[in-house]
Amino acid sequence: MASDFELSLFVFVLATFLGLEVIRKVSPLLHTPLMSLTNAISAIAVVGSILVTGRQESTLSTVLGTAAVTCSMINIVGGYLITYRMLKMFKKSGKGAK
Repeated sequence: MASDFELSLFVFVLATFLGLEVIRKVSPLLHTPLMSLTNAISAIAVVGSILVTGRQESTLSTVLGTAAVTCSMINIVGGYLITYRMLKMFKKSGKGAK
């Protein structure tokens, strides 16, 4: 019978490959909405990783939870910055623009 760690590792690897396959097939036109979706998913990951970190069941879970919070927050902030920059490219600039 598989342990909880082995099962969690299997789900993580499966989700990684599935996520890569889904993102690889997205057209460039949908990158901005996809970035918004990944920001929402990262927000859920932040909540989960804060819960894992707050339990302090072991030193490993605390360290991994802290790393998860950090990585998720980097992803969220980076996603918003990239989305903002992409949307700024489509704004009209100049005095003659209406």
